[in-house]
Amino acid sequence: MRAGIPRDRTRKAVPIIDGLSSRALSEIFRLERTRNYLRPGDVGTAMRLWRDYVHLPERQLWHDYEWGNTHWYCCGDPLEARALLDTVMQAMSPQNARELRRIVSRFDALRKQPSPPYDLGEG
Repeated sequence: MRAGIPRDRTRKAVPIIDGLSSRALSEIFRLERTRNYLRPGDVGTAMRLWRDYVHLPERQLWHDYEWGNTHWYCCGDPLEARALLDTVMQAMSPQNARELRRIVSRFDALRKQPSPPYDLGEG
């Protein structure tokens, strides 16, 4: 065991979010251990759920909106994950929250993009 690293810290619990500075990651790490609404790894999982959700085809998003998704019960609800990301951004320092908000807003923009027009193959 290396000095300064607790034994109970696992690789899964370490927040890994591409594009965040080590300062922001360490604040997320601290929040996950000090807030009663977070567990280690929650922010990284929420980011992954939201990222994967916004990359789904529009028809799948519409189906989920209309009828829900039964897999969310076992694998996590991406809409709740997005709400958790908002809560975490409010709890973070302004500079670190700005970094996280920048990344989340890219995914939000993907969700709001219209799908490309379908080629009907007329002819």
